[in-house]
Amino acid sequence: MFKLNGTVFMPSVLTLVGIPGLESVQAWIGIPFCAMYIVALFGNSLILVIIKSERSLHEPMYLFLAMLGATDIALSTCILPKMLGIFWFHLPKIHFDACLLQMWLIHTFQSIESGILLAMALDRYVAICHPLRHATIFTHQLLTQIGVGVTLRGALLVAPCLILIKCRLKYYWTTVVSHSYCEHMAIVKLAAEDTRINKIYGLFVAFSILGFDIIFITVSYIQIFITVFSLPQKEARLKAFNTCIAHICVFLEFYLLAFFSFFTHRFGFHIPPYIHILLSNLYLLVPPLLNPIVYGVKTKEIRDRASKIFHSKDTS
Repeated sequence: MFKLNGTVFMPSVLTLVGIPGLESVQAWIGIPFCAMYIVALFGNSLILVIIKSERSLHEPMYLFLAMLGATDIALSTCILPKMLGIFWFHLPKIHFDACLLQMWLIHTFQSIESGILLAMALDRYVAICHPLRHATIFTHQLLTQIGVGVTLRGALLVAPCLILIKCRLKYYWTTVVSHSYCEHMAIVKLAAEDTRINKIYGLFVAFSILGFDIIFITVSYIQIFITVFSLPQKEARLKAFNTCIAHICVFLEFYLLAFFSFFTHRFGFHIPPYIHILLSNLYLLVPPLLNPIVYGVKTKEIRDRASKIFHSKDTS
């Protein structure tokens, strides 16, 4: 690592600040973050075990939920161990290449989660609007293709962000990252060179993935609501609508937090930096925490299986 004219050439190690402005209380902030991670890990693992062990739940809706749970576990695990290392053990150093890998994993899993949410919306659309064709459309082969497709989409679209940083940006003003994990814009802002291409491509990835998915999710649910409200029987309308409530809650929590974090990070210049970082952390931690809770409460089949598991443990 060489310094030239006040800049650093190709840093080998970066320093993660954590939450700028709240360094003195980071140890306390780590406690609820750790609790959220443990609950998310337990809840999503429980859903995976229930779906795997119950053959009656090997249906598209539940298999998509299993994909979502696995993605949530991977996403939260990408950031929490290092974050708690910063908060509790004062280990802010991270190798530059490891930081880029973490950045790629985080944004890839975000993209995968968005793709799975889109697939779940399309599954509900076909199940409610075209119920007779649902079994022939959403086959296990299609589910496998969707899983592979959303994974490749995220991995391949995010990879150029990593390559552009590694190959284009040689000089950096500082090696101190004002963040608690390696985020694309947080790294790009360190560079002492022209970063317009990096910023433009980052925006392209964000809008091509989140924007595309939100549009199709919105269209799907407009069609679902039109079909539901046109049903002649009130009981049928309530049953169809009830199956969508959990999905709508998950969509709202994920995309509202995503866009709130995205816009405050780029355009909220008058908002204190610690607000930006806290929102970014919550965006990655809250959905993995709430998703199993929402589906556990609203999905009767999962709720019944979970109660059987704990009931059998209590009786033994």
